[in-house]
Amino acid sequence: MLTRQKSVNKKSSAPAPAKFHVKKGDTVMVIAGKDKGKTGTVKRVLSDKNQVLVDGLNLVKKAVKPNPMAGDRGGIIEKEAPLHLSKVMLYDLKSSQPTRIRRGTAQDTSGKTKRVRIAKKSGEQLDD
Repeated sequence: MLTRQKSVNKKSSAPAPAKFHVKKGDTVMVIAGKDKGKTGTVKRVLSDKNQVLVDGLNLVKKAVKPNPMAGDRGGIIEKEAPLHLSKVMLYDLKSSQPTRIRRGTAQDTSGKTKRVRIAKKSGEQLDD
C-alpha cells in the first residue's frame, strides 16, 4: 500500500494589505440595506473582515450588564454595527453624489510622486 507524505509547508508570508476604496474619515453613502441612501463618516476600517464602522449608521440595540467597577449602569444601548465594504460607496462632496474611485499619481511639495485616490465623477483628488 502506498502512503502519502505530508507536504512540507513553506514559509507562509503575511498577505499584502488590501487596498480599499474607503479610509478612516471618508464620507460614504450606504447603497444597500436598511440605511440605504444615508451618508456618514467612516469611524474605523476592519480590514481583516472587509467591513467599516460608519458614524450614526447601522445602529443595533444591545443589552449590557451593569458593571459598578467601571461605572456602567447597564440596560439596552444603541451602537453602530459594521457594514460590509460592498454596501458603502464613497460620497463626493463636490458633486453631492456617490462615486467610484480611480488610482492615479500626484506630486507632493517635495517633488516625490505618490499614489492618490481620484473621484471618477468630479475628477477631484481625495488624498492629500
